[in-house]
Amino acid sequence: MRYRLLALNVDGTILRANSKISRQTKDAIEYVKDKGVYVTLATARPFPSAKKLAKTLKIDGCLITSDGAYVSSSLEEPVFVRRIKEEKALQIVDILEQYHCHVRVLHESYSIGNKVSQVNNLIAKMTIGIGDPLFYPITFVDSVGEQLIKEPIAPPKIQVQFFDPKEQIKAMNQLEKRVRGINIISSAPGRFDFVHEGVSKARGLQALGQHLGIQANEMVAIGANDNDVDMISQVGLGVAMGNATQAVKNVADWLTRSNEQDGVSYMIREVFRKQHRVRV
Repeated sequence: MRYRLLALNVDGTILRANSKISRQTKDAIEYVKDKGVYVTLATARPFPSAKKLAKTLKIDGCLITSDGAYVSSSLEEPVFVRRIKEEKALQIVDILEQYHCHVRVLHESYSIGNKVSQVNNLIAKMTIGIGDPLFYPITFVDSVGEQLIKEPIAPPKIQVQFFDPKEQIKAMNQLEKRVRGINIISSAPGRFDFVHEGVSKARGLQALGQHLGIQANEMVAIGANDNDVDMISQVGLGVAMGNATQAVKNVADWLTRSNEQDGVSYMIREVFRKQHRVRV
């Protein structure tokens, strides 16, 4: 099978634990690009953060960001976008702010978060995870709900970090009962992402494939986290990192090395080394 597109997850895949990209990974991506393969990132991160990483990797095409809610090569003309409607975004935030948690409304250009008095590094980790604040501004307010009343937003994604497991259970039960038309993704312990119903990396990859005229069986996707499962299970070759969750490994066609052992580089060399250059 000749593969025409390679989709790469970011956290736990191209990034090591220290948030760095190895030279081997960069060289492997350049190697597969030289074969005419379209390379994209498929990430939970918002567009500006993904775009910064793509620049480092010299990837200049469309990126699948915000868990598939925003697919584009620029902020001006997205190929695919599914937003949480303004009134639903406010409804979600209003429920969340009844509990002790940190809420982020993630627009494709900026984010809004509530101020919390939590003495640990969870908020710092969330800030680092979405990218450099210089490229993706973060505004902290006393109440995200009040801010949304003043300036309504229809964001691709909303994120929450809970600090108390009991409050987490109460809040999530309330959301499941009262809010319809959203997809809830567990992204880390105590952390959940909210996107429009039907949004996933798999749906974003499908939209990109339609835009490019590339079929799913002509794609390779590699990931490590539970939100990669649908994407990996629906392409021609689904690859799990050695450090991937068991759910990802269960659906993958191929298992590579971990992100600390240059699993992306190993996979690319093994899968694409005999493939001739793709003719456009």
